[in-house]
Amino acid sequence: MSTPSKPESGHLDRMLTMEMARVVEAAAVAAARERGKGDEKKADQVAVDAMRSELNNLPISGRIVIGEGERDEAPMLYIGEEVGRGGPEVDIALDPLEGTTICAKNQPNSLAVIAIAERGKLLYAPDVYMNKIAIGPGYPAGTIDIDASVTDNLNAIAKAKGVPVAEISTCVMDRPRHAQLIEEIRGCGAAVRLIGDGDVAGIIHTTEPDETGIDLYMGIGGAPEGVLAAAALRCMGGQMQGRLILDTDEKIARAARMGVNEPEKAYTMEEMAQGDVLFAATGVTDGNMLKGVKFGRTYIETDTVCMRSSTGTIRWIKARHAVKEKFL
Repeated sequence: MSTPSKPESGHLDRMLTMEMARVVEAAAVAAARERGKGDEKKADQVAVDAMRSELNNLPISGRIVIGEGERDEAPMLYIGEEVGRGGPEVDIALDPLEGTTICAKNQPNSLAVIAIAERGKLLYAPDVYMNKIAIGPGYPAGTIDIDASVTDNLNAIAKAKGVPVAEISTCVMDRPRHAQLIEEIRGCGAAVRLIGDGDVAGIIHTTEPDETGIDLYMGIGGAPEGVLAAAALRCMGGQMQGRLILDTDEKIARAARMGVNEPEKAYTMEEMAQGDVLFAATGVTDGNMLKGVKFGRTYIETDTVCMRSSTGTIRWIKARHAVKEKFL
């Protein structure tokens, strides 16, 4: 009789990748029931409930390091919460509903997302903003620099790609804080792809510019989403840098309590998500990368991607669930 596979030294058990698929599928199905109903809080809450329930079925001793907020802000899946039924010690970054507004409006690219790494390998950061820059694979190391000007970054990408700057498209979240950034990008002759929400998907889209039309991601978004995006890029390939925006004494103190002692540090992708990293996402609404949940009369269909950094394996799982009751 065969024995269960054991993880290689310093690596997570590969079977955990498939277990993660069930976690994001459950959250996505729960959220998808609320698509287009205009209630962001309810959509997020049902996704949280479903994800937490599935996480507690996993054979892990998990600790949430990127979650729904700090303990006094979130009743469950808060930073520091322990989940799982026992097993290897791992850290978890998650967003049960990435793009709550997108889901409530039934717009593209809302996802249920999770990343798992060995204990101590994910950036343990407070729920604050992060300035980010990211590109996909195929560029020389050091092509982008968060401290360089917009013009220099665009020129570097265009040169590496072998095209004029006018053929570079940058994804930016449509926020008033990005008005100057958008003006600078367009002033260089490059195009801007504005998104209303969901910067994990926005960053992941840089990995397939021929499909998405996005070469570069720039701008300020949530730090939790930054860590999740870094985990995905570790698996898919690319470059990313992020700097926490710790612009008050209170935020600096909160960060220090979590072990962040260099407030001005620009983190690389490898520093945000180290070691063997697993990443999984299921589409809630239709998007460039994943289809949204489909409710048939006798079945539910989900579209999920699972990745592992140590092997570079990317699995696409299009599942038809015949027993609808399992998601109730």
